[in-house]
Amino acid sequence: MYRLTVLYPPPADPDHFREYYVNTHLPLAAKLPGLRAMRYSLDVRAAGGGDSPYFAIFEGDFDSQDAMIAALSSDEGKAVNADVANYATGGAQVIHYAPVAGT
Repeated sequence: MYRLTVLYPPPADPDHFREYYVNTHLPLAAKLPGLRAMRYSLDVRAAGGGDSPYFAIFEGDFDSQDAMIAALSSDEGKAVNADVANYATGGAQVIHYAPVAGT
């Protein structure tokens, strides 16, 4: 498995982010070829209290790094990427990795 994680800093308009993200962006992301599973949260909190540097998180799982790259390079992936500016006024931090199970 290979995971794509997107961390969203606080947006200028949290209500717009929530509405647009859930009703427009996530349906686009769901069309990514090879996407095996996805999950998100709009309730990201800092451990131990205080303000979190992030407002939202998205995780998408693919079979491999090559599958993720192919998905992001596809027409659907280009549409997802182009859509981010429509709601994420705080930007987005994108990371990807192969998760390793703990013992």
